Amino acid sequence: MIRAAITFFIIAIVAFLLGANNIAGLSMEIGKILLIVFLILAGLSFLYGILTGKNPKQLP
Repeated sequence: MIRAAITFFIIAIVAFLLGANNIAGLSMEIGKILLIVFLILAGLSFLYGILTGKNPKQLP
């Protein structure tokens, strides 16, 4: 999910530099929403790990 947020931010920056302000604004808003959702889920996962004492599964 963090990759999607970063991708939308990059699209927004490129669109802004090329003068497409409407697309840049939309991409920036989507990126912000995805970033907020990612941070909330990461925080909940962290708190769950602390409260249950279980280590989170790590990706290979």
